[in-house]
Amino acid sequence: MVQTVVSASVGALGPLLVKLAGLLAGEYGRLKGVRREIRCLQSELTSMHAALKEYTELEDPSGQVKAWTPNCRPNCTNCHAVVDPRLHAFFAEETHLVGVDGPRDDLSQWMLEGNNSSKHCKVLSIVGFGGLGKTTLAKEVYRKIQGHFHCWAFVSVSQKPDIKKIIKDVISQVSCKDLSTNDTSDWDEKKYIAKLRELLNDKRYLIVIDDVWSTQAWNAIKCAFPENNCTSRIIATTRIIDVGKSCCQSLEDRMYAMEALSDLHSRRLFFKRIFSSDDHCPDMLNEVSSEILKKCGGLPLAIISISSLLANRPAVKEEWEKVTRSIGYALENRQSLEGLNSILSLSYNDLPPNLKACLLYLSIFPEDYFIDRERLVRRWIAEGFISVERGQCQQEIAENYFYELINKSMIQAVDIGYDGKVPYCRVHDMMLEIIISKSSEDNFTIMVGGGQTNLTNHHRLIRRLSIQHIDQELSSALANEDLSHVRSLTITSSGCLKHFPCLGKFQALRVLDFQGCKGLEEYNMSNIDKLFQLKYVSLRNTKISELPPRIVMLHDLETLDIRETNIQDLPAGIVLLTKLQYLLTDKRVKIPHGICNMRSLQVFSSFDINKSSLDAVEELGNLTRLRELCFWLDGGDQYKMHGEILLSSLCKLGSCKLKTLYIYGWRLTFWDGGSMSNYIYLPQVSKWISPGLTSLAHLKFSLAELIEEGLRSLGEVPSLLILDMTFHTGPKEKLTIIGFPCLREFKLFSTDGAYVTFTKGVMPKLEILELPFDVSVAKPYGFCLDIEHLPCLKEIGVSLSKKGATLSESKAAAAAIKNEVGVHPNHPKVTISRK
Repeated sequence: MVQTVVSASVGALGPLLVKLAGLLAGEYGRLKGVRREIRCLQSELTSMHAALKEYTELEDPSGQVKAWTPNCRPNCTNCHAVVDPRLHAFFAEETHLVGVDGPRDDLSQWMLEGNNSSKHCKVLSIVGFGGLGKTTLAKEVYRKIQGHFHCWAFVSVSQKPDIKKIIKDVISQVSCKDLSTNDTSDWDEKKYIAKLRELLNDKRYLIVIDDVWSTQAWNAIKCAFPENNCTSRIIATTRIIDVGKSCCQSLEDRMYAMEALSDLHSRRLFFKRIFSSDDHCPDMLNEVSSEILKKCGGLPLAIISISSLLANRPAVKEEWEKVTRSIGYALENRQSLEGLNSILSLSYNDLPPNLKACLLYLSIFPEDYFIDRERLVRRWIAEGFISVERGQCQQEIAENYFYELINKSMIQAVDIGYDGKVPYCRVHDMMLEIIISKSSEDNFTIMVGGGQTNLTNHHRLIRRLSIQHIDQELSSALANEDLSHVRSLTITSSGCLKHFPCLGKFQALRVLDFQGCKGLEEYNMSNIDKLFQLKYVSLRNTKISELPPRIVMLHDLETLDIRETNIQDLPAGIVLLTKLQYLLTDKRVKIPHGICNMRSLQVFSSFDINKSSLDAVEELGNLTRLRELCFWLDGGDQYKMHGEILLSSLCKLGSCKLKTLYIYGWRLTFWDGGSMSNYIYLPQVSKWISPGLTSLAHLKFSLAELIEEGLRSLGEVPSLLILDMTFHTGPKEKLTIIGFPCLREFKLFSTDGAYVTFTKGVMPKLEILELPFDVSVAKPYGFCLDIEHLPCLKEIGVSLSKKGATLSESKAAAAAIKNEVGVHPNHPKVTISRK
């Protein structure tokens, strides 16, 4: 047996020594610090190789040999695994690079700019998800421009950096003589830094700091590079956005966000690796190739790894389909994808335990799913992942976790709102495979249906159950399982819920999420009251028409989401849910009497003031934790009292930090007095907006009439980001807007038209503008909008009101607006319509 192990180890060492010799003869041999490391490793492995060959000839090896030789084979294998991906990443042949030319040339040009003006040492940070090709791009820029510098170095940092060794490595690359000839054994970190600063003091240097994982590591390394006014350059690569930002402290520095390869470049890279041609692919493999590339998601490392795996297989559709189906398994178990697994797992392993749990939780969602941020963080809280910390509530901590996962490039942001918040995220398919693998390994989540886990092979407790499709066979299998430990149940699709196990079997359930589940109306939820630990219930986007009556017995419930359902009414006992924080509906439901008891409510949408009693409307003023409020109120004299009481309640909410207020279906005016049918006249805006609701960020409502005084009151709200107003009657004179220091989106809608202009300093952050344009009122002013005072404008939509204007005047107005947009420095996108 020992003989076999020794022989295997000898067999593993031979090719490895050949590889190391090849590296010394190649480009790596020209890097002094790296050359020394390879020689050292080569020397040690040569000795091991000789000893192993000698031991293979022993008939009766000693106990020491028996103990030592079994460790050689895995060590040799590990050396192969380390050498291959690292060297492949650094020394990928240029002929195999795809999609790098554009970014390389752009960044190279930027790195060489400023030679005759600023002498500042500029820093370029390259940021992106693991496997996107940050190191490859940095290497390509490095190669292209290094001839413009006196000296250069390329070093890697890693998660646990040895600063002394890194600085020593840089010195060995930039110095004209090998530092090993000096006696440096007693040098500490400071001595090495001082030596490097001395060497670089009068030189124009180019340094690449690859794979930086923390701002602390960056700061420790950066201090070794002097600001010597020689137009030196530093490139840093990192997966972490905050680290990338910390590298770029000067206005002259630049952070470059890596992007995935386009579909075209992905296909070229894929086919070039397999067929040595970027346009040669048998027709029978086109469809399965598209499936594989979709899963790779433009990730170069994934494309290279999987194409290398396929290159050693027959070019047969069935073989490629097997690989497609087993990518998750291959990541975990096959050496051919070990490099990809290692790179992707690095980021996961770097997470603290609380973030690991939050990340693994994403395995419950299907592939290519846009995950709602608010839904996710509320579920994290319900699961108990979020601990309360001093000075922060659970919601704030959970949101911080969400953004930290984005910051570490573990999940991808889908859009960014004007408030800086990310409404949705998604997980790269390859990262999702890693998450699912680790989730299964830790028995964190069980996914069934949709080609996922087969329950017959599962023999451990089920703690979290995600069902992506269910049929009668799966329902029967679940009926035989112990479901008493399931903490969360998620069903995103269904073909057969009628036979699904009753809710009473899920005794430990804290999260019940049926969002998007078809056939829920056929499922009996009458015993939902048995799930007394439930904190989160979502019936969103289902055809259910009424809530289970006993849901009012779930006294720990914090979230109830019934949007996009057929539920028209809330049960009277809903007010017993005193811990409920999020009551989410999009139907015009009646405000329940006694809502004042629900003092934990933070979001309440959407209810109908007209349907509600005056007492219930008055009780709204007691919900001082409200952050978001959406309601309907129709006009008419019979509802005048409702409007007055509502305003009183809104004024009371001034102390509750209300962020969002949407008012649908009503019309109010900014002034007192007067009477007009179908309108509700409310006090001046200053009486209910300012100083009470000064925390508003989003405001949407309708007006009977737009006047300048009302706009001025709204312009004083310091935190307003989005303002959406509809009005019936527009002024017949020019309105000049002032204020709105934070507004990003301003939309005015009117059937009557208006003429609005902007003064210097107004809306300094506005990006999107939509407004009516009364041609006849604007004519004496030359149809001028004065949008040159809006420095951040990106989009403008103008609706021309031709009432009282000739066709030629309307054309002149459109031409004037286009001309004004054309000379704006941002060249905003413009849309002009006529009514």
